[in-house]
Amino acid sequence: MRTGTKAVLCLVLAGMAALAVFGVTNIYRALAGDDGPDVPTGPPSAAEVRTTARGFLAAWAGHRPAGAARLTDYAAEARPVLGAYFTDAKVRKVVLEPGAAKGATVPFSVTARVVAGGHAKTWTYDSELTVVRGRTTGKPLVDWESSIVYPTLADNRRLVTREGESPQVVAVDRDGRSLSAEEYPSLGPVLAQLRERYAGKLRGEPGIEVLIEDADGTQHGRPLLGVSEGRPAKLRTTLDAGVQKAAEKAVRGRDRASVVAVRPSTGEILAIANAEGGGEFNSALQGATAPGSTFKIITSAALLAGGITPQTPVDCPRTYAHDQGKTFRNVEGGAIGDATFAQDFAQSCNTAFVSLSDELADDELAEAARRWFGLGEDDWRTGVATFDGAVPVAQGDEKSAALIGQGRVQMNPLNMASVAATVASGTFRQPVLLPRSFDDREVATAEPLPAPVAAGLRQMMELTATEGTAAGLGLGPGAGAKTGSAEVGGQERPDSWFTAYRGDIAAAAVVPEGGHGGEAAGPVVAAVLAAG
Repeated sequence: MRTGTKAVLCLVLAGMAALAVFGVTNIYRALAGDDGPDVPTGPPSAAEVRTTARGFLAAWAGHRPAGAARLTDYAAEARPVLGAYFTDAKVRKVVLEPGAAKGATVPFSVTARVVAGGHAKTWTYDSELTVVRGRTTGKPLVDWESSIVYPTLADNRRLVTREGESPQVVAVDRDGRSLSAEEYPSLGPVLAQLRERYAGKLRGEPGIEVLIEDADGTQHGRPLLGVSEGRPAKLRTTLDAGVQKAAEKAVRGRDRASVVAVRPSTGEILAIANAEGGGEFNSALQGATAPGSTFKIITSAALLAGGITPQTPVDCPRTYAHDQGKTFRNVEGGAIGDATFAQDFAQSCNTAFVSLSDELADDELAEAARRWFGLGEDDWRTGVATFDGAVPVAQGDEKSAALIGQGRVQMNPLNMASVAATVASGTFRQPVLLPRSFDDREVATAEPLPAPVAAGLRQMMELTATEGTAAGLGLGPGAGAKTGSAEVGGQERPDSWFTAYRGDIAAAAVVPEGGHGGEAAGPVVAAVLAAG
């Protein structure tokens, strides 16, 4: 019994000693920071890299962002990014193919099917991941970076698929042909104004894009993928691409030249061109200079309404001074003996018109411009900024100068093209760049020309085209024209003006310091009429 008791006692004491040694050893290891021999250390093996990468990619491709995140070393950050790949980037299906590992790094290809807004697009790109050993578990884990999902995706950004910016606004001509500032330089600022004013009234379909968003929701960089191109909003203008092309060519090489073409039956603007191209100041529409003898069309309308006829004899001396005032002379021609008013008009006789100053009241010229031609009221609504002409009430020599388009009378090619168009159709129709049906804007109106006045003006303008100062331009049957030479202070040569109509197109041009109207501006208008 004693012997047995002693044996048992020895075993108990030995066990207690062993436990004591074990406890001391664990305490020592804990103090030394040793996790114990069961935690793997060192770089992950090739097998661990392969298995971990494939498991992560399979969970991601299987729409299991939580499962994929658990295979990373930062699951709390990885899970929302992987989840957003399907919810925000709208990836419906993704195939992830791992490539050959390079050490602990595994490249892989991505083939994603993005579906949004009824459109679908396949998106392919390459990325890579790196496998590391977990610091606390020793397990092989994917070293999490947002760039795994897409190479340029930073941690504070996200992938999204959404509509792009407002749909592009494409300007087209009356027949749907595209108009661009690259092809038609003069239209650059014009089209920009139209887009700015009317883009909100246009309907287009924005494109759908995959892109990276910053934390505040703003787009970062260029879109990564276009899911759909969308449909641009079309801004249909009244312009005619063929006439516009001819107008651009006609002013090219003529210093500061401008031309405008309109359709008499509707007022639609067919072309606008400036030799300087797309400058901020559009001299064709916003210029304000003396129109010279082209203004005699309006003067003649007032005189015809007052009783003068094309057959009325009106002398055309070389010079004329009204009431011993300023002496006026003829710029484009000399004296004409036994002339009629129609011949004076056709030969652009300044002195004949100045001699008729007393036939008109001081405000009658301004009234004619406003009443029948819609000028001087600053109420044109073309769709872009324009200068609508100015005909101030004048007396004495100022009034005489106004009769021949000098003094304080100011116009531009748009105004004078409209004047010729009004004669051609008999009724002023305010020029427009957008069809009147486009919006509810009010346009300027004027009274129709009295029938005898319209007939007289057409007779005289057609005489100018066939036998007068425009005869050498070959405008063709039925064309009516008026030349003009506007003397401007400080210039050696006058500004060359010309306006004409033929059929259902009218045009006007000015070439600063170009000389007589038929020399520089005339060929510009002739080329535009031929294109129309």
